[in-house]
Amino acid sequence: MPSCKTLIRQCRMPFPQCFPHAFKHVIETVGRSPRLLDCPSLARRGVACMLGFLALSVSAKGFPPYPDDPLDTHTAVSATPGRAVTEAGADPCQSPGRKMDTWGLIDVIEQALCHNPQTRQAWANARQQASQLGSAESAYLPSITFSMPISASKNTAGGGISDGVPVQGSGDFRAYNTRIAPRLGFDYLLLDFGGRAARVEAARKALEAANWTHAATLQAVLFSAIQAYYQLYAANATQEAAEATEKSTQRALDVATYRYQIGAAALGDKLQAQTTHAQAKVNRRTAVGNAQAALGALATVMGLKPHASMKFESPSLSGPDQEREKDVQELIELAKNSRPDLAAAEAQVRASEAGILQARAGSMPTLSLVGSFTYFETVGVSTVSSWAVGVQVAMPLFTGFNNTYQIKSAGEQAEAQAANRDKLEQSVAQEVWRAYYTLAATKENLKNTQELLDSALQSEQVALGRYEEGVGNIVELLNTEASLANARTQYVQAHYNWRIGKAQLAQALGRLDMGDVAAVEGPRENRLAN
Repeated sequence: MPSCKTLIRQCRMPFPQCFPHAFKHVIETVGRSPRLLDCPSLARRGVACMLGFLALSVSAKGFPPYPDDPLDTHTAVSATPGRAVTEAGADPCQSPGRKMDTWGLIDVIEQALCHNPQTRQAWANARQQASQLGSAESAYLPSITFSMPISASKNTAGGGISDGVPVQGSGDFRAYNTRIAPRLGFDYLLLDFGGRAARVEAARKALEAANWTHAATLQAVLFSAIQAYYQLYAANATQEAAEATEKSTQRALDVATYRYQIGAAALGDKLQAQTTHAQAKVNRRTAVGNAQAALGALATVMGLKPHASMKFESPSLSGPDQEREKDVQELIELAKNSRPDLAAAEAQVRASEAGILQARAGSMPTLSLVGSFTYFETVGVSTVSSWAVGVQVAMPLFTGFNNTYQIKSAGEQAEAQAANRDKLEQSVAQEVWRAYYTLAATKENLKNTQELLDSALQSEQVALGRYEEGVGNIVELLNTEASLANARTQYVQAHYNWRIGKAQLAQALGRLDMGDVAAVEGPRENRLAN
């Protein structure tokens, strides 16, 4: 008989053809040793050969792939983490990859949507729920099982006599038996009074909730990318303002030093100017550190590791154009119909309501179609085959009140989900209200901070000229320098607040998308051409 390794090397075929060879080899191994228990190595050899054949068949190139999604439940989930199935438009993760020398806001957003761990986690949760739906729908199909127990036994009788016949050469009677009993069975649920349908409905609503949660996560990540981008812009602008302030205080220090040297000013003027300039240098260095920290935060949102070579486009400092103005109450009602997290909460309520029906069906009888075919062989002695087909009724008579509490638990869970939905509705109304009036205030401050900056620049020039001419004093000059530095900071912060305020209102309405960003920043092709 060839060795196990030889047979495994010879069996280079897919599983359906390879398995009979393995089974035949096991039978031959058993048949060649009537006293199989006296040769445990041979028994292990036969079983090992069969396992070897199974492992080989699974890894063989010709083995047909197992269906990945036979019930097509994953078609209800987006193909990538960058676009929810509930959203329209192009999928940023399916566009050809681009090597970025300079990142614009749209590039930042697309990178974040595709590679941020939050979007990938929400997408994986939706796909996992799609698999749960497939598992629930599988209850409408029959289940088929196959088993093949192989056993060996030895029976010993003392006294050296068996049925009146003495056993030669021994005082004992021994009988060796090897049994093989392959069995094929199937089970098909015909009726369970709505329990199966309730499980499918609950899984379908849970998948709907997961898809809406994915959409909400995408909006949250999109807002985080916008916020981090504008925070970097604000940090860089603040650094530039701090550098300008440092230069202004340097000029004031130079003037105070010159006037002190020619005896036109006291030493106190020079020292005050020197102190102000030193503080400006501290502020400038702090601004540099904040800008680097903002760069790291933006890279993290994008799913990248921060490095100094990353370059980003600066947004234009254009003010707001003619925006759509609506009453805040109308916006609140709009948000109730647009927020993906509200839609997810509503789907969770529906899933929990289906759970009540599922729990109630657990106390009802089930009707199933069952069948089996069994082949039983005692090697060298006898063979027996049998089959059976019939229906099976199962009725839970008493479960220790388990079903009662399952139904109560499902009802209470539905009530909790409904309360969570109502709580979220109140939170959405508050978010829209706050974002609406915050945006209105930031729009007004754009004009106010521009006027403040222009006035501070003129005041600083006048104060510096007055001090150079000996008319003004150092206190007046340093006060105008401080006012100018504050005006620069407020001007930068006003533009940052306006952009973030627009994004916050869009997110509060559940309508933050790439279209709003492209309307402000312009298409990528135009930006690259410039």
